[in-house]
Amino acid sequence: MTGETYRALVASEESNGLVAPSVKELNISSLPANEVLIQVKYSSLNYKDALSATGNRGITRRYPHTPGIDACGTVVYSAHPEFHKGDQVVVCGYDLGMNTPGGFGQFINVPGSWVMPLPEGLSFRESMMLGTAGFTAGLAIDRMLHNGQAPENGPVLVTGAGGGLGSLAINILSGMGFQVIAATGKTADAGYFRSLGAAEVIAREEVTDQSGKLLLRPRWAGVVDTVGGEILSSVIKSCKPHGNVAVCGNALSYELHTSVYPFILNGINLLGIESATWPMIRRRQVWDKLATDWKPQMLNEISKEISLDELPHYIGLILKSNIRGRVFVNMET
Repeated sequence: MTGETYRALVASEESNGLVAPSVKELNISSLPANEVLIQVKYSSLNYKDALSATGNRGITRRYPHTPGIDACGTVVYSAHPEFHKGDQVVVCGYDLGMNTPGGFGQFINVPGSWVMPLPEGLSFRESMMLGTAGFTAGLAIDRMLHNGQAPENGPVLVTGAGGGLGSLAINILSGMGFQVIAATGKTADAGYFRSLGAAEVIAREEVTDQSGKLLLRPRWAGVVDTVGGEILSSVIKSCKPHGNVAVCGNALSYELHTSVYPFILNGINLLGIESATWPMIRRRQVWDKLATDWKPQMLNEISKEISLDELPHYIGLILKSNIRGRVFVNMET
């Protein structure tokens, strides 16, 4: 396909030294040599993509670059024995969109070990409504269940409830019979959170402890935390004995200040959730659950579809925390 062009969002360094995204025409031959060439149907917007698109060198080392850590589409060419021309596939995580041209291009070329079949029960659109956010939420819940989390143990708190990961976690957990408490900085959206299945909506200030106490009154049996910082420190101290705290993000801060007491006196399990390189065999197991028993019932309400040309605008919005739920990208429009 040498000589053929495709459209992509390209983050480029400008004359003032800043990095900014714009839509450009690229040649397919410019893609790195790899095993599986995929025509991308849909991608999705994550906070990490926005950082890559605006020059965060901790995520992307060299520019110009095409971000997009999520992609789904059809195999055009494969040198990998598991995949063949015409296969419907999904790629999420690994190095896609970080230092390898990502899903914000209409074509990607990736190692076969990064690729998995589109899970039965999901359409292309649905797979990117979920994307890395949905997979991370599913992985957090899966690990909590393996550590004994159960609805009868008590409520589960979801912090950063308005984000894509938080919204999906609420909907999945409530569908599984858990009582969910949504913690948010946008309590005016309480109706939205209740529509997803939250039994209670509280302001993030109600979660944050300023007392300096080493332990607090137990309030929840488990936590899916997407924000880190003071909130994470506080919810650990407020977790019921033998509860699970799944750490999924650092939107507030990467720092964690706590003591050993929640762990050695209350037996709290702190679960680090790293989704980018999760082993493929276990990755598929979680995706299969997301496509069947755990499939969110409110995907359409949580998600907004945009075009590639609209993507720069939405990158600006997500950096300002002005997006609720998920944004996914139709790469064919």
